[in-house]
Amino acid sequence: MTFDAAPKPTTPTRAHWALRALANPYLLLALASLFWSGNHIVGRAIGGHVPPLAISTIRWAIPAAVLWAFAHRQIRADWPTIRAHWKIMLWLGATGGALFTALQYVGLQYTSALNVSVLNSLVPVLIVATAAALFRDRVSARQIAGIAISSIGVLVIIAHGEIETLRALGFNWGDLIIVFNMMVFAIYAVYLRLRPQIHWLSFMFMLAVISTGGTLPFFIWEALSGNTLKFDLTTVAALAYVAIFPSVIAFAAWNRGVELIGASRAGPFVHLVPVYTAVLAGALLGEHLYAFHVTGFALIIAGVWLASQRA
Repeated sequence: MTFDAAPKPTTPTRAHWALRALANPYLLLALASLFWSGNHIVGRAIGGHVPPLAISTIRWAIPAAVLWAFAHRQIRADWPTIRAHWKIMLWLGATGGALFTALQYVGLQYTSALNVSVLNSLVPVLIVATAAALFRDRVSARQIAGIAISSIGVLVIIAHGEIETLRALGFNWGDLIIVFNMMVFAIYAVYLRLRPQIHWLSFMFMLAVISTGGTLPFFIWEALSGNTLKFDLTTVAALAYVAIFPSVIAFAAWNRGVELIGASRAGPFVHLVPVYTAVLAGALLGEHLYAFHVTGFALIIAGVWLASQRA
């Protein structure tokens, strides 16, 4: 009689670990925040060098071309579903892609990367408020209190800690643009629940195409106005980064994270953006963290913690 040898324990392969990482919403959301933080640094660093609408358009045009080259079969397979849900795809592309991207780079022309990152902390509260207003998600008294506290924190930041600024309405236009843009992103995040069930490559391709189409007319107007794009090493490096990391990888990671745990629970991960940016901006741009940043950020954190509690 013979006996088979006991099976050897299998060692997890690199592919196994990669699949586990892709199924971890917390890792995905943390990576999305990291790459968006880098986008703030790049957007601020090229302010006055690369026109904002030019980089907004090219940021999505490159991914659209690359995704079609590598995933056209999957996109064709998903096309009947995409066509049946073209309205929600158009809405998601217009808000999360075209408008959000363009306003972000415009705002970075007038305010600091650190300000933009701290103001990103308003997103979780805005997601809760938007979900309640548009989808009748339940909101508790605790969440309302959180929204109020976080709103005060935003005012502290855009007023740079000076009450006289509020009285004189002397806001930095860049800060105001970014606050509005955070609302745009909150709308995108909430409406992700209605996205069609298609492959993530197909979704990212459509997001890129719609975003490119939405910003292209403004890019042309910008160029005709004399604000043209100069292709040098700085421009090429910036375009390479924003086309890959904050566009395709960050959005794909964020969308998957929201799909796994929901928009309201995913929202607090945006708080990692100012943490990353504080380190990167200090090291790369020489920007300083001031007391009003810390105060506003603390208020936003407290408000978001309250607002993110279950209703």
